[in-house]
Amino acid sequence: MPNLKITPKDMLNVDLYDDVDVRVQQAQQVPVQITGLPSQEEKVSVNIKPPDMSVNIINDKKRVFEFQLNVRSALNGDFMIFDHKDIDIMIIKEKKKIVAFAKDMMSEAVYGAENRLFNHLRKKGIVAYDSIKGGSVYGSLEALMLEAKDKKEPEVLDLVLYQISEWMKNEKPHFETDNDYDDLINDYYSDPEEDQSTELGEVPHEEEKGSIRQHGLFAPYLYGRYTY
Repeated sequence: MPNLKITPKDMLNVDLYDDVDVRVQQAQQVPVQITGLPSQEEKVSVNIKPPDMSVNIINDKKRVFEFQLNVRSALNGDFMIFDHKDIDIMIIKEKKKIVAFAKDMMSEAVYGAENRLFNHLRKKGIVAYDSIKGGSVYGSLEALMLEAKDKKEPEVLDLVLYQISEWMKNEKPHFETDNDYDDLINDYYSDPEEDQSTELGEVPHEEEKGSIRQHGLFAPYLYGRYTY
């Protein structure tokens, strides 16, 4: 039997909507089936099987966002976020509320971090501006999440987690500055410079140290006697 191979065009031009990219590609080889004997007296019939056609539709409007957060789920389903150095963030699903707590103790650094968090969420349209207030727990701030009206938008919780992760990226310079300062202080005490330190015994010990005298003082509470 003769070996016949028919190779069609690689690509077909297909005109569809402008906002959708459609790529149609045919197989490189088309299977051919020949029936009958290849002699001069008899006719040869060729059956060409239509090739398989694959269509890939690419939507340029679809975007994928990837982020990482240290999130835990409570027994009631609320989310707890522990990425920040000074505060912990909780997303209360039932009340549609975001609350920020002090991680250890209340300080100016804690309030500054909470203030920056809710200012970021307010500007991104996640929380209501007039709902930002102090919480029932000392040193906490809270706000109500806005309700999504557009059903085509992603889930509200997905947007909240994504915007919190974006805020964490902005907080990274603060983390690095605090860590560098702590390392500087530790090195200052544990491994100081030569001109800022003395070896043991290099400075001679004196009988009295400081400005407060320990002897030769009048003690009125000791029946008017002097200390020796």
